[in-house]
Amino acid sequence: MQTFVATKEELLPKNAARKIFNLIKSEMMLVEAEFERQATSNVQVINYLGDYLRQSGGKRVRPALLVLASYAVGGDGASDSSIRLATVMEMLHTATLVHDDIIDNADLRRSRASVNAKFGNQAAVLMGDWLYMSAFETALKERSLEILDILTRLTRKMTEGELIQLTMIGNTAITRDEYFDILRRKTAYLFSGCAEIGAILGGAGHDEQIALRDYGMNLGIAFQLADDLLDFTADERALGKAAGADLVEGKITLPLILLQESDPGVRKELERVMYDGVYDDESRTSISAKLAEHGTLDSIREIALSFAIAARKNLDILPETEYRLALDEIPNFVIDRNH
Repeated sequence: MQTFVATKEELLPKNAARKIFNLIKSEMMLVEAEFERQATSNVQVINYLGDYLRQSGGKRVRPALLVLASYAVGGDGASDSSIRLATVMEMLHTATLVHDDIIDNADLRRSRASVNAKFGNQAAVLMGDWLYMSAFETALKERSLEILDILTRLTRKMTEGELIQLTMIGNTAITRDEYFDILRRKTAYLFSGCAEIGAILGGAGHDEQIALRDYGMNLGIAFQLADDLLDFTADERALGKAAGADLVEGKITLPLILLQESDPGVRKELERVMYDGVYDDESRTSISAKLAEHGTLDSIREIALSFAIAARKNLDILPETEYRLALDEIPNFVIDRNH
C-alpha cells in the first residue's frame, strides 16, 4: 500500500465525494463484483431480484468506509477479507432497506419502484431474509468471532430500532432521547460496525479500533440528521422517493420535534397530515414556513455539524495519510449532499 503525508488543502477538491471515491475506485469495483457474485443463486428468482437491487445503485458509503478504515490503520483495503466484509456491510444495508420499504409501504427507492412495489411483499420479505443469511454466510469465512459478534450485535440493534420506531408511529410526543435512540439503532450502529471492522481487518491497535468505532457512530448520526433535513429541503427527484414521506408514514423526526418545542400549536397540523396520509402543497408550505420562522432547519444542521466535528476529532489518533484525510472529509460529504 502506497501512502503519503499530505495537507488537507491538497486533498479537499471542489467535488469531495468524487475525490474520496476515486481514491478507492478499484476497491469499490471489486466490491461491486463481489456483490454480484454473492447475490448469485441457482434459484432463478433470487438472481432476478438480486440484479434488480444491485442495479438500483446507491452511494456505497458503508463499504467505502470499511475499505478506507482498513487503509487508514495501515492495512490493505483491497485484500480479499476487506472486499468480502465491505460487501457484507452493503448486503446488510440493502436487506434493511428492502424490509423497511415493506414496513413503510414505500413505492419508490432511489427513483425506482421498490422491490415490494414491483414484486410484492412476499418476494421482498424473502429476498431481504436471503440477503441477511448470505451476508452472514460470507462473514463466517473470516473465522473471526470478534467480527461476527459486531455483525450480530449491529443487526440486532437495527431490528430493535425498527421495532421501537413501530411503537412510535403517529406519536407526535416523541422525545429527543427517544429519537436519538432509534437513530443510533437503525443507522449509526451500521456505520460504526463498518469503521470498526475495517480497523480490525487492517490490524489496528485497541485505541485505534475504538476511535474508528466512535467515528462511525458520530458519522452515522450526522448522516441521518442530514437525511432528516433532506426530507424537508430536497425535491422528490433528488430524494429518489416521495418528499415528506417520513411524516406521512407517521414518523416524527428531529426537525419536527424541535419545531413543536418552539411552536406547540403545530402539533395538530402534524397529526392531521399523519391521519390523512396526505402531505400536499398547502401542508408543505405551512410547515416549511414554520420551520423557517423558528430557524429549525438551521438548528438541525448545527447539530449535524457537531457530530461531524466529533467524528473528525475521533481520527486524531491516526497517521495523516491520504486515507485518513479521506475519512476526515466524509462527514462534510454526508452533510452537504443533496440526495
